[in-house]
Amino acid sequence: MFLYNLTLSRPSGIQCAIYGNFSAPKAQEVVVSRGRILELIRPGDNGRLQIILSTDVFGCIRSLATFRLTGAQRDYIIVGSDSGRIVILDYNKDKNQFVKVHQETFGRSGCRRIVPGQYVAADPKGRACIIGAAEKQKFVYVLNRDSAANLTISSPLEAHKSHNIVFSMCALDCGFDNPIFAAIELDYSDADQDPSGDAAAAAQKHLTYYELDLGLNHVLRKWSDPVDNGANLLIPVPGSGDGPGGVLLCAENFLIYRHQGHEEVRAVLPRREDLSGDRGVLIVSYASHKKKAYSFFLLQSEYGDIYKATLTYEGETVSELKVKYFDTLPPCISLAVLKTGFLFAASETGNHALYQFVGTGEDEDDVESSSATLVQTEDGYTPVFFTPRPLRNLVLVDEMPSLMPLIDMKVANLLDEEIPQIYALTGRGPRSALAVLRPGLAVSELAVSPLPGAPTAVFTLRAHPGDEQDGYIVVSFTNATLVFEIGEEVKETSQSGFLATVATIHTQLLEDGSILQVHAGGLRHIRTDRRINEWRAPGRRSITKAATNSRQVIIALQGGELIYFEMDHMGQLLELAKRDMDGDVSCLDIAPVLQGQLRCKFLAVGGYDSTVRMLSLEDGTQLRPVATQAVNSVPESLLMLHGQAAEEPGSGDAGLFLHVGLANGVLQRTEVDRITGKLSDTRQRFLGTRAPRLTAVYIRGGRSLLALSSRPWLGYADMGKWQFMPLSYEALDHAASFASEQCPEGFVAVVKNTLRILAVDSIGETFNQSISRLRYTPRRLLIHPDHKTLIVAESDYQAVPIADNPELQKRLVDESGGSLAGPEFSAELAAELDQYGAPVGAPGQWASCVRLVDPSELSTKAVLELDGSEGITSMALVRFEGPGVPETSLLLAVGTAEQMTYFPTSCTAGYIRLYKILDRGQRLELLHKTQLEGIPGALAAFKGKLLAGVGPVLRLYELGKKKLLRKCEYRQLPQHVAQLQTLGSRIYVGDVQESIHYFRYNKKDNKLYSFADDVHPRYITAMTLLDYDTVAAGDKFGNFFVLRLPAGVSAQVEEDPTGGKLAAQMGKLGGAPYKLDNTTQFHVGDTITTLSRAVMQPGGNEVLLYGTIMGGIGAFFPFQAKEVGALAALAPQGSGWAHLGLYDLLDTSLGRQDAVDVCKCSLGTDKSQLATR
Repeated sequence: MFLYNLTLSRPSGIQCAIYGNFSAPKAQEVVVSRGRILELIRPGDNGRLQIILSTDVFGCIRSLATFRLTGAQRDYIIVGSDSGRIVILDYNKDKNQFVKVHQETFGRSGCRRIVPGQYVAADPKGRACIIGAAEKQKFVYVLNRDSAANLTISSPLEAHKSHNIVFSMCALDCGFDNPIFAAIELDYSDADQDPSGDAAAAAQKHLTYYELDLGLNHVLRKWSDPVDNGANLLIPVPGSGDGPGGVLLCAENFLIYRHQGHEEVRAVLPRREDLSGDRGVLIVSYASHKKKAYSFFLLQSEYGDIYKATLTYEGETVSELKVKYFDTLPPCISLAVLKTGFLFAASETGNHALYQFVGTGEDEDDVESSSATLVQTEDGYTPVFFTPRPLRNLVLVDEMPSLMPLIDMKVANLLDEEIPQIYALTGRGPRSALAVLRPGLAVSELAVSPLPGAPTAVFTLRAHPGDEQDGYIVVSFTNATLVFEIGEEVKETSQSGFLATVATIHTQLLEDGSILQVHAGGLRHIRTDRRINEWRAPGRRSITKAATNSRQVIIALQGGELIYFEMDHMGQLLELAKRDMDGDVSCLDIAPVLQGQLRCKFLAVGGYDSTVRMLSLEDGTQLRPVATQAVNSVPESLLMLHGQAAEEPGSGDAGLFLHVGLANGVLQRTEVDRITGKLSDTRQRFLGTRAPRLTAVYIRGGRSLLALSSRPWLGYADMGKWQFMPLSYEALDHAASFASEQCPEGFVAVVKNTLRILAVDSIGETFNQSISRLRYTPRRLLIHPDHKTLIVAESDYQAVPIADNPELQKRLVDESGGSLAGPEFSAELAAELDQYGAPVGAPGQWASCVRLVDPSELSTKAVLELDGSEGITSMALVRFEGPGVPETSLLLAVGTAEQMTYFPTSCTAGYIRLYKILDRGQRLELLHKTQLEGIPGALAAFKGKLLAGVGPVLRLYELGKKKLLRKCEYRQLPQHVAQLQTLGSRIYVGDVQESIHYFRYNKKDNKLYSFADDVHPRYITAMTLLDYDTVAAGDKFGNFFVLRLPAGVSAQVEEDPTGGKLAAQMGKLGGAPYKLDNTTQFHVGDTITTLSRAVMQPGGNEVLLYGTIMGGIGAFFPFQAKEVGALAALAPQGSGWAHLGLYDLLDTSLGRQDAVDVCKCSLGTDKSQLATR
């Protein structure tokens, strides 16, 4: 089996974010890691976050750090990954890519405890860096320059200490003294030898300093001192004249200043008033802002509260540590303070955000704790309490959408659209949502105005050359032209000089500020002093087509005659050449005049003879043919664009591309040689049933393509690559670029008899999404096939149900005074929960609900809260059959566990609830509830019965009047049933640790027999059936694989007269008698949470669509041919992995390598890989 892996949407979650100046000395940029994706993000002038570069490093990024050599103006990036190498990257602005400066191997690959890469820290002066593992190993590298000022890196210096667990690591600011690195360590050597556990309970964390002696080229353990056992994070404090040096040690409930030779300075962390006393406060992320005269630290707790920490010091002596409540944001994985006054917040779940500082936290009414006022009692230190409030010091500027974590996903065309929709469950807690994803870019409708008729064209013009905004909108009708002036409001004007009694074919603002109107009768040249020059079409012929730029005008007359005009230095349009094309012209286009040139060299002409010709416009060769291309239909529209070559991203080689819209709905893109005008490298794409009408618009300051077919499409340059995406909007008749103060980059469009101003949102995104808020973390998603209703199961641990929250019940009132079903239906309450988080319940407490959603409006039709402390673990739709069972519609089976806890996993009782779905998907009614002895991990319908995986037991139930009736069971599964699929008489079971098992149900014996299993112990997270013998699945380590039952075995199992009983008795060592073949294996690099078969476009092939925990969406496309050598265009990687080294992952359980071929190619707009065996 050959599968082509295509990334549809990059992972949107962020694991790490670092701030620096990577492209220029004063550039304010952030580099983030998204699993295996490394991105460079820069806030624009308008405050919007823009992704400058996104690259796949083909490895798991574990940590990032920045450093700058002394005297340098830009920062380097240190990458710690699972490759067993330390990699230093530099951003090349000209090529728009990360360049690998150094790559040094230090150990084995993989995310192992003793393999460095988990922690990376660099000396503030850029002289050395340390890369450490979670246990034992630490390497220090000396960084320097050679005689050519190139960065050099030394051999690694060891700073290992066995039986030591590292919790955090940082580099101290020591000026130009020997570099010092600090670490929080725990020595477990005694605990390892003590079976009683007393030594483990007495184990003590230490703060340790490692000093690099630059003279001796040696690392020594300089200082170690016991610290609070709740310590989890180190924050370096500025030194060498900018501060006292040392570190801030973040511990549970405390912030402590520590330094060698300095006494401990401790301050308590303020805590929320409603937080129970048994819960501590831990700092999970921080950002520091350093200036010569003033520096501060922003610390965020696990609840999202941000504290501002400041030190009062004199010289190197700290006298006071203050911690002040600053604001509350959703919990973040990383924070970064930019020198331009912005705060970048990479959220743990949900959208990432960019905030602007509007205050520095100097309000006196904010709660503050200080080391000077610390009070110690017999019960410990006196806590300081505060109440979270709305944002005061920060204001939200922009958001980056994120689907992390993507928990479940279904593909279905429930709305009868052209392309199926993707329904995804994302987020956690009150920040969770049901998202509907549609391929394409989201479009905002800024204004809609009626017109007196159906226009034939629309144009926009700047009032003067050099203006950044448009001054006029010109709307042409069959026998008239309307001109609208753009000011504080758009209004019709008669002072423009346009001839209003004719239809306008084309308009152009010329280089000298004059305006040209082209109509069927001739040219109307409106000079800057409002003098008008007219040029009449010769004889009784009329103008049919026109193409212009700021200096050149070409018109086509009836019969196919071309006339070429060019502007002279006096501002006059001079007729320079004519040519008869021997047939009517269907379309024309000419590219803009580039800066420093006098004219565009070439003219593109489309004819009704299905040809496209390139004509020269150079002096002496005007209108002479230089190239001809035959196309498979009549060209209806042409557009030439300058830009980077799509197949050589970041090369800096600006090419010229000709786009042709054909009558059969195909868009053709051809590269034009800028010297000779020859045409080459033609590519085609079907856009729709209507001939594409091509228009130039501006996206991110660059001239781009808008194609209007049966749906609009946008082509633009993004990160050096040519992207071509559909717009999620209805079909447009005509369009033109539009720029105003409120909409700097948009377009004005005509739909029937309305004029609309539109803007494109989220440039660079593959999908646009509509969301519906949820109450708890979503767990399962189902689609009712009859009612086309979405069924969502939600459940949260340590959440407080609405019935137990009287304060929330009082606020659940709408504007009319009626009651609301939940906080997700109130914008105010939802925003509060989004910012502050949900109330925390008692350990073992669960809150759950089942929701029915109408997909057309994403509106909740019914939501049912579960009573008791039950968490939802599984869900399925089932139609029961059998004697004595009345004919019923589909019933909803919900598996729950009461007071479920983890580590170890246990519950007081499990249940299967059966619900009737009434009123065509508008209401749920409980039928009955069946108690179980374990956790129902998976449910599935099977032959008119309910199949349930209860812990390690596979059980079959029939419908009873008061509860489900146990039919039969199989009790020999290894661990816990996580996935269930059924087809015919076979059952496919995914175990949480022991891969896939095939079962067969013998109706005569009323028994379940296991006849095949896998030889690999795989931790199954997602599974789907490909056919009767084949299963595709993913495990929690990021592997995708396909298992198949051998053909001979499959026939033998089906022909077994005992129904599987004989085969089951042939198993050895507790396993099944037959083993599954691993036909395909591929390392995705992220945990696959959902896997399904889908057809993504009408007439398209079926693909395997998958979603990952980091919010990525991809597809495996089946290949028919084995010849794949043309795809092997590999690029250098940024993590240290080689392609085959990453994807030919060693299968340790079998001791061999699976043959997995990986290719990176530029066939489209995204990277691709190939998985084969």
